[in-house]
Amino acid sequence: MKAIASKVTRALPVGARLQCVDNTGAREVEIISVRGYKGVRRRLAAAGVGDMVVVSVKKGTVDMRREVLNAVIVRQKKEYRRPNGLRVKFEDNAAVIVSPEGVLKGSEIRGPVAKEAADRWPSVGSAASIIV
Repeated sequence: MKAIASKVTRALPVGARLQCVDNTGAREVEIISVRGYKGVRRRLAAAGVGDMVVVSVKKGTVDMRREVLNAVIVRQKKEYRRPNGLRVKFEDNAAVIVSPEGVLKGSEIRGPVAKEAADRWPSVGSAASIIV
């Protein structure tokens, strides 16, 4: 994992539901906590594109449901600004399930992946079909 250049707006607080866009069997996940988040007292931890989060699988195959796993956020609806002035936003909030070290559990990712997530997590970038 490496740092990202742009300052991504953290738009997904604890409790947010995301689409799971890999082929692990999970379809919808809910954020439980954000890895590495250091916040203010009583503030909900929030995550943005490229952040690793701990998620609970809410919808999916029977063996995947109620599992607690790590995931990386690859898309968010809230726009964020890149250092070159470009503003980026996607049509949904999406994540992919990874191991604690950041290795992708599935073998493919559906839809586009933000450049920030692909740069920070090499296994996510290599499995992505479209990098925006």
